[in-house]
Amino acid sequence: MKKAFLRVAAVCALALMPLVAEAAEGFATANVNMRSGPSTRYPAVTIIPVGESVEIHGCLADRPWCDVSFYDGRGWVAGQYVQALYRSNRVYVEPEYYRPLGIPTVVFEFDRYWDRNYRGRDFYRDRDRWRRGPDWAEDRDWRWQREEQGRQRQSRRASEGEWEREQDRREWERQQARERQEARERQQWRRERERERPERRDRRRDENWEGGSAENYQGDRKEERSRQLRELRRDGEVRTVPKCVFGDFACEND
Repeated sequence: MKKAFLRVAAVCALALMPLVAEAAEGFATANVNMRSGPSTRYPAVTIIPVGESVEIHGCLADRPWCDVSFYDGRGWVAGQYVQALYRSNRVYVEPEYYRPLGIPTVVFEFDRYWDRNYRGRDFYRDRDRWRRGPDWAEDRDWRWQREEQGRQRQSRRASEGEWEREQDRREWERQQARERQEARERQQWRRERERERPERRDRRRDENWEGGSAENYQGDRKEERSRQLRELRRDGEVRTVPKCVFGDFACEND
């Protein structure tokens, strides 16, 4: 008797499994993106137009994101954009309606889900980037962008620094060239002054001689007489000159 009961229970369970596993019908309430994961940060698979019918395969227990099929595509849509029939009314797919609508609670297994549904998609080759979740992928992209911006800034600064150093070097070379030119000009000026010095000395002497007057002549004569007197005193030949009396012929001749 007990074995017969268990056999009947198993048959009933097998008969009910398709009903439990059967997808619920839903309707898009807006033009909504069907995503490759339960987050708006995951890559979009397609756009479901408003009013279109979708099959709901299951929803997450901790947040209202549902695994749905739309034509030949499959992905995730937020429950706030999907409605289902409940007691002849359309209600948004939320956790309190999962069981009455026959919607099972599921989990998102990244590798199995992407391998089964997205092998032909362009974003599938970036699966390693998305495996740790969209927040991590976005944060990593943000860090990578910041690092890239930092590298670009350092490259610009290095280029600007090299340009400034090149400008400083060129300015220094121009300054050195100006100083060398000024030194050559000063040296040339000194050589010209040296060549002109004898000419100026001769010209000054000629000017003094040509411009000489009786006053200059008397000065020269006085200097000559003083020199002669010094020579006479040195030789002890200085003699006393007597006072002359007017009319003394000998005195006058002397």
